[in-house]
Amino acid sequence: MPSILHINASPRYATSDSLRLARHFIDSVQAAASETFELETLNLFDDGALPAFGRTAAAAKMAVFTGQDQTPDQVAAWESARAVFEQFASADAYVFNIPLWNSGVPYALKQWIDIVTQPGWSFGFDAEKGYSGLMEGKHALAIHTSGVYSPGVSPAFGSDFGSTYFADWLSFVGIADATHVRFAPTVLNADVEGTRRVAENELTDAALLFAGKLGAAAKLQLAND
Repeated sequence: MPSILHINASPRYATSDSLRLARHFIDSVQAAASETFELETLNLFDDGALPAFGRTAAAAKMAVFTGQDQTPDQVAAWESARAVFEQFASADAYVFNIPLWNSGVPYALKQWIDIVTQPGWSFGFDAEKGYSGLMEGKHALAIHTSGVYSPGVSPAFGSDFGSTYFADWLSFVGIADATHVRFAPTVLNADVEGTRRVAENELTDAALLFAGKLGAAAKLQLAND
């Protein structure tokens, strides 16, 4: 059965515009899909959702690189990080809802990215060819929202390094099949509901293609069984 991992990068839950749109998209995929799929949601701001990746985990990472034995604490930290990656790697497709925070992505999303983006896990490296993504064959839908910023506004109304950074990260780990939908601005907007409907319609259309890809993934899984 194909699976979707939904990464909720907003702590606002019921009042989150990005989460509302993500749920609209997932509902649209469910309505359009010919195959049943599994859905798992990771709320990044829930207590305990992510392990710390600090001094101990960094030392564990360097021990792997240098071929040294890990201490028991390092083993535990590395295994905790690996569990987050396995959740990521096991999904066939991804839905991300990402509010713009201070011109970038929320810190919890950056923490998640830093945990799963490890050599030999989500990317490889060759001294002559450089980096290569290892998450090929996956597809993603990313929803970007912002309260004041929108494309084309004066720099006095903010900047967006979040969506560009995130698109670059998807490419880095090998997820070339990615769709990005924006709902902005959500606050400084005389027709916020009209803008929301445009985003919802775009997501409904994207859901048809997304559902088709899930169906193809299901057929591939059956062929490989």
